[in-house]
Amino acid sequence: MVALGEVLIFLASAVIMVPLARRFGLGAVLGYLAAGVLIGPWVLGLIDDVETILHFSELGIVLLLFVIGLELRPSRLSVLRRLIFVNGSLQLSLSTVLFWPLAAWWLESVHLGLLVAIVLSLSSTAIGLQMLAEKKQLTAPYGRAAFGILLLQDIAVIPLLALIPLFAPAGDIAQEPANLFVQFLQTAAVIAAIIVGGHFLLRPVFRIIVGSGVREVFLAAVLLVALGTALLAEWAGLSMALGAFLAGVLLSESEFRHELEAGVEPFKGLLLGLFFIAVGMSIDFGRLIAEPWLIVGIVMVMMVLKFVVLLAVGRYSGLDSRSSVSLAFALPQAGEFGFVLFTVALNEGVLQAGVVDQLVAAISVSMALTPLMFFINERWIQPRIAPGGGDGRQLEDIPDDHGEPRVIIAGLGRVGQIVARNMSMLDIHFTALDYDQEQVDFVRKFGHRVFYGNATNLDVLRAADADHATLFVLTISDIDVSIQTAQMVRRHFPELRIHARARNRMHALELKALGVDYVIREAWLSSLDLARESLSAVGVRRASRYVDMFREHDERTLEDQVAHKDDEAELVEIDRRSREQLAELFEEDRRILHAEDGEE
Repeated sequence: MVALGEVLIFLASAVIMVPLARRFGLGAVLGYLAAGVLIGPWVLGLIDDVETILHFSELGIVLLLFVIGLELRPSRLSVLRRLIFVNGSLQLSLSTVLFWPLAAWWLESVHLGLLVAIVLSLSSTAIGLQMLAEKKQLTAPYGRAAFGILLLQDIAVIPLLALIPLFAPAGDIAQEPANLFVQFLQTAAVIAAIIVGGHFLLRPVFRIIVGSGVREVFLAAVLLVALGTALLAEWAGLSMALGAFLAGVLLSESEFRHELEAGVEPFKGLLLGLFFIAVGMSIDFGRLIAEPWLIVGIVMVMMVLKFVVLLAVGRYSGLDSRSSVSLAFALPQAGEFGFVLFTVALNEGVLQAGVVDQLVAAISVSMALTPLMFFINERWIQPRIAPGGGDGRQLEDIPDDHGEPRVIIAGLGRVGQIVARNMSMLDIHFTALDYDQEQVDFVRKFGHRVFYGNATNLDVLRAADADHATLFVLTISDIDVSIQTAQMVRRHFPELRIHARARNRMHALELKALGVDYVIREAWLSSLDLARESLSAVGVRRASRYVDMFREHDERTLEDQVAHKDDEAELVEIDRRSREQLAELFEEDRRILHAEDGEE
């Protein structure tokens, strides 16, 4: 009952604070942080066990990196290698060099100052990436640069965890090289296992699961892969987030990519929200009140120096002035890995409890300030910066998955395949979705980009990037599913143009009533061609003229019937009037034809 009560407290605080923060343009992350402060031990005191909640909610970061991995194909990740290893290393090394003398002076120790400098140089993956995703800036030039820096920092956590004991005054350094070698072998073995297993086992396993037809089992398998890989990586001394990221990258080329992302999305959102609430709860206001100048000083010095370093790195990487400033405003905070690293340092006897408390308080405050930094940048800084000033030498070669025009094809049966083949011939980017695994396997053999996914699922549509698409081609043969998909697309993506295939006249009426831009009945054109040839075969002159008249008149009638699709009597009446009008048109045309023959 206590656990359920805590869940209700978390939900209530989020429901109240997040909409308020969004209402004032501050973003959802700041709303979660404020909710954590509100229910935490220093305000209402409704929740006490902050550490357990913070540890559990870190699974949100794991799922976030898994989703990001799904969006980065290995070929694209290789192009980002300079952003990761050059820019990331540059930011980490420059920040460390600037922090080191200050931290050594504060702690009166050169080697402890180096450790603190390195850890404070790390930024928050959870807050940075979530804010960029919320602002839809992950694919912007500065968003890519930020991702590269954060990924390098996640990789850097691995050797940092292993090296922390070396900073201990009484550490047995003689044994450390052997321990490090064992750790290296263990890490290499796990990475190899993840890569080999992901490449050869995961896709066949998912095919079997999909064949069972039980969606809940598919969702369970998604979570098993993401969390299982994360735990395996943690056992090897890697960060859980990096392990999940590798699993996502390995599955990014599979036909299940969009369905995997849709399955993880709800869990990721809830756990990330819980993580931000836990960060808000962990802010030690007692320490802040007792030592305000020290905590504020650490935060200010750290954020200002990192801002300068990020600005320089942005300019070096070819970003223009606006993008460089946005990068500097995105990552000046300390990161959640600081909680882990400083706790390990405390347990190893490297740092004293008082110092760790001060540093953890500074990290929490800096993370809480990040949404405000985004807000200040968007509202006041960016409008005052003149565009231009970058050469783009590192960013211009990064392939963008969203080439124009962007097309989504839902349903890869006979009709959908013809549309897809024509798109492919003209090298037009499209993403195709189908919920039949056998159909997906068959079409992928011909080189088409088709993914397993349910087009009636909003998360799948978003994973397929419907927010940025130009055209949605709906060729699903099942009438009910087709209508549900059209409703979903029109409700959530009102600017997206929809072209649809209809099975029959009533299906066409339903689609037109939903606002579908272009509807074609599947047998309509072939039936008209058959009628044209049949009329010609029995001696009707100008058969094409009559067929064209019939086509135009029938399409006008269909438009008239849309408003009365649920009134059977009115539909019958419209059809009767239409047939009478068409008969009159044909009769008038025959009279004109006879008159022309008489004149001849």
